[in-house]
Amino acid sequence: MTTLPPGPSTPRLMQAVAALTKPGRGFSRARERYGDAFTINSPLFGRALVISDAGEIKQLFQAGADIADNLEPNLGRVLGPGSLFALAGDEHRKQRKLLVPPFHGRRLAAYEQIMEQETLREFATWPQNRQFETLPSMMRITINIILRTVFGAEGAEFEQLRDLLPRLGKLGSLLAVLPVPRVDWGRWSPWGRFRLMREEYDAIIERLIAKAERDGDLDNREDILALLLQARYDDGTAMSHRDIADQLLTLLSAGHETTATTLAWAVERLRRHPDVLRDLTEEARTDGKTLLEASILEIQRTRPVIDMVGRRIRTDQVRLGRWTLPAGMTVLVSIGLIHQDPALFPDPQRFDPHRFVGTKPDLYQWIPFGGGARRCIGAAFATMEMSVVLRTLLREWDLAPTTLPDEPWHSRGIATAPAKGGLAIVRKRTLYDQHATRSADAPTAS
Repeated sequence: MTTLPPGPSTPRLMQAVAALTKPGRGFSRARERYGDAFTINSPLFGRALVISDAGEIKQLFQAGADIADNLEPNLGRVLGPGSLFALAGDEHRKQRKLLVPPFHGRRLAAYEQIMEQETLREFATWPQNRQFETLPSMMRITINIILRTVFGAEGAEFEQLRDLLPRLGKLGSLLAVLPVPRVDWGRWSPWGRFRLMREEYDAIIERLIAKAERDGDLDNREDILALLLQARYDDGTAMSHRDIADQLLTLLSAGHETTATTLAWAVERLRRHPDVLRDLTEEARTDGKTLLEASILEIQRTRPVIDMVGRRIRTDQVRLGRWTLPAGMTVLVSIGLIHQDPALFPDPQRFDPHRFVGTKPDLYQWIPFGGGARRCIGAAFATMEMSVVLRTLLREWDLAPTTLPDEPWHSRGIATAPAKGGLAIVRKRTLYDQHATRSADAPTAS
């Protein structure tokens, strides 16, 4: 017999509007009223179970693909049928196996220099001593990094993709959380405009692939496009060009807007915690990274840019913790709610990076990248990128603290960003400033 917890009784359209216009608030109120699990009615998923209990989340993430697999509908609607988001079961496992090598070890380390170059290039355009939004700047940094490390783009293709991909990603992010219309109005509709942009994207990728194959120097390239052209499945077959295009777009989706948004939240959080900002600045100027790594974890805990991940139940009468679920049931994991669980994170509203100093988070409790077999494949890449950008910021610029109220949450479709764009006021550090810091840190003669 199916057993589900109670939940909000408002119509599904009202629940959807609340989720988009007041991200995070609805789930918080539902938890206060119904506890750590409740049932919602969603235009995308229908009746869905929302969970935030650590034990039930762990059980769901550890379940085999025959029990709980890919959430439907998913981002595959906009990223393509060859995307990791669209694939399930063995097909997902085979594609993921091909994509793992670029994000580990030597390959990953090779991208650090590119990350720093693009960060310095963008920071050189920053205004001094006046307030500005950092989110657009962070977006430019992450798109340029991905174009070079993932797409291997340069020249005309680089410029074309740099213009196209932000527009494609912004529209796709909105469409991913909206129902597909039954009537296609062509270029006069959002879906029609998206399809035209996707056709333009596919044509550019075909040119990049043709250029790479014509040059014949794939072994000496580090970009992920080159690696995917050389990758082979267990039976020796290569990826189709369409699947490569889908996976490159998937990596863009997973590593562009979400990373940039987290960096904007980092600016917003650090400006409001001057003690942490001061300690981070001192650490960065001595090439330390312990507090920086902990701060990135705490920023993602307190300001996760993706609010939930999910699974679709595949077999009937599945027992998940206290609940018995029918086949076809959607289970949504609330990242925001588990990150605010006081039993896991004491005083959860407090921004305190020291809670992660000297310890690694439990990946079934700290879940900004999702979890289990479908955890974000680019998590290590994104973490390195955030570390490089913030380290460079702390070394090169003085970031002014503020006593202004926290920036509200703002839904951008898939990601949730600071409503004012992560406002900052900065001053470029001079050589005298850097020398003075080093002198202050140096031991004095007795």
